[in-house]
Amino acid sequence: MSDIDMDGGVSTTAGAMDIASPPPKAATSMTDNSLATRRPVAVDKPTPYTFDLGNLLANDANPVARDANEEALAANARDAAQALVNQLLTTCEIKSTSDGVHLVLPPCTTPLPREKPIPAEKPPTKWELFAKKKGIAKNKDKTKLVYDEASGEWVPRWGYKGKNKEGDSEWLVEVDAKKETETGEAHNARAEGRAARKEQVRRNERKQRANERNARKSGQ
Repeated sequence: MSDIDMDGGVSTTAGAMDIASPPPKAATSMTDNSLATRRPVAVDKPTPYTFDLGNLLANDANPVARDANEEALAANARDAAQALVNQLLTTCEIKSTSDGVHLVLPPCTTPLPREKPIPAEKPPTKWELFAKKKGIAKNKDKTKLVYDEASGEWVPRWGYKGKNKEGDSEWLVEVDAKKETETGEAHNARAEGRAARKEQVRRNERKQRANERNARKSGQ
C-alpha cells in the first residue's frame, strides 16, 4: 500500500525505504534565471521624477557620476522609461476602440522650440493699401468658379480650362471688323487672346517685384 504526499514524494508501508520523485530542476533553474535578470517594476530615486506625459517626457534631476560607464547610463535610462510607463498606466485614461486599446494623453506642458523661424509678415501691396485708404471691402461672394451655360458645368474663371479661354477651343471665332478697319490687317483673335494673357501675367509679376522693393525700402 502506498500514499502520495502533497510534496510529490511516495512512501511505502510495506518496506522501510521511502522513494521521492526528483523535482524538475531544469524548469526551476530557467525560472530562477529569468527572475534574477528581471528588473523591479517600482523605481525609487532620491529625487522623484517630473513628467510631461503629453510629450512622453520624464525628467530625472538626480546627478550622474562622472565616471559612469555605459552600463550605468543604460540602467538610468531603463529606470526613467519604467517610471514613465508606470505614470502613464496609473494616471492616463484607458480607452478601448475598434482599433485597439490606447491611452488618452493630457495636454503638453513643456514648450518645445520651433524647427524653423516664424515667417515674417508679408507687407501689404499697393492695392491693399489703396483699398484700406478708400474703405474698399474684399468681395467674399466672388468665387473661383463660374457657371458655363454652354456646357452646363461650373468651370474656373482663370487658368486651365478657365472661362477666359473659352474662345481658344472654338472652331469659329468672330472677327473684330472695327479693329481690322482701323489697322487694315487681318487679326487672329486666338493668338491675340493668348498674347494678352501672357502680357497680363508679366505685368502682374512686375508689380509684385515693385511691391517687394518698396516694402524692403520702407522696412529699412
